[in-house]
Amino acid sequence: MEMRGPVMCVLLMCYIFGHIITIHNNGIIEARSSTKYEDLEIEKKLRTINKPAVKIIKTIHGDLYGCVDFFKQPAFDHPSMKNHTYHYKMRPVSHPKEKRTRETNNTGFGYLWENGVGCPVGTVPIRRITKDDILGLNLLEDKYKPGGSYNTTTNGTTDPHYDQHHFAVGRTPNQGMIFNGATMELCITAPKVKPTQFSSARLHIQMGDDFIQIGITVNPLLYKDDQPRLFLYTKAGGQQCYNNQCDVGMISVRADVPMGLSMLPASERGAKTSYFATFGLIKDQASGNWWFEFGENADEIGFWPSERFRQNTGNYVSWGGEVFTASQPGPQMGYGIFPFDHIRYDAYVKRVAILDDKFNFDTKVDYMESFSDDNAGYKVIDFVKSEFKDAGHIIFYGGPGLDH
Repeated sequence: MEMRGPVMCVLLMCYIFGHIITIHNNGIIEARSSTKYEDLEIEKKLRTINKPAVKIIKTIHGDLYGCVDFFKQPAFDHPSMKNHTYHYKMRPVSHPKEKRTRETNNTGFGYLWENGVGCPVGTVPIRRITKDDILGLNLLEDKYKPGGSYNTTTNGTTDPHYDQHHFAVGRTPNQGMIFNGATMELCITAPKVKPTQFSSARLHIQMGDDFIQIGITVNPLLYKDDQPRLFLYTKAGGQQCYNNQCDVGMISVRADVPMGLSMLPASERGAKTSYFATFGLIKDQASGNWWFEFGENADEIGFWPSERFRQNTGNYVSWGGEVFTASQPGPQMGYGIFPFDHIRYDAYVKRVAILDDKFNFDTKVDYMESFSDDNAGYKVIDFVKSEFKDAGHIIFYGGPGLDH
């Protein structure tokens, strides 16, 4: 009985200070308890993302998604959506000349789901998130958010967290050019990262102060594992978020393609064949909407309405790796080794192309520059025309991380 007082005191102290420490793979994540005001903000965000679901379904990798009515997805909470005429059957009005003409395929990704189909017609899959998910992402605040390489140089940056974000990319130069889209085929790798780090391979289109990223990331805070996963990131009109997690995120039109999809199996360095995924970010010339295209048939997965962005053309485009370090040693990028220009041994982005100011595809992009802000940890090699069959313009990138 003598111990009851001290024990109760300890429990009370834990409740008051509310510190939770999780140790995972030699990394430490510390999450403080939220204030009453923060709790209200978190509950509001949860209501925004976790809309009522018609049903809950599971991917073949065991991830749970809610099938949400098309018109109730978070993007429709945006003020500009009050008088919209969008619907789940819509697709781009105009296509670039090089895009293949085909029938719309609404069941092409059913194999991703345990039920073999995906969500019911008229609904879209949205990953369910919890209060802990939001608290985890809020831990590192702004510095954890993806960004562009254009404010970063080897001599400094306007980003106060520049020493924690690193890039190894091929990118268009600062020459006042206009872009209406870009495409790539991206090698799937599974770089090793600590719990508060991320390592991404992505396509980035900068539109003034706004941007969109699409690609693959290993991000333990976002996805609670170390798998390479499909991701989107949107910054528009002063807001920014991953996937469908705010009202400036993408409007999905597919019932069978989830954001956060596991991209396993990953490629193995040195193997005769590698796994890759095809991505496109294309502006519809007729409507001005930006479309996310995915897969070998360039299936349209969703779009961002033109009015989302203060500027609706791209200033810059970059392809390649981005990491956030948080702590040393820094995370791996690609295969975790420096590239030496071989498609079997390097992480790569191939068949790089841009959609120019006249909506014509340029598959050479022979004016691109290579950029790495810290060659001690990450490097990039750019080839306009490589010796590898059907690779087109190819970028090799990767590295073991800083202080490796």
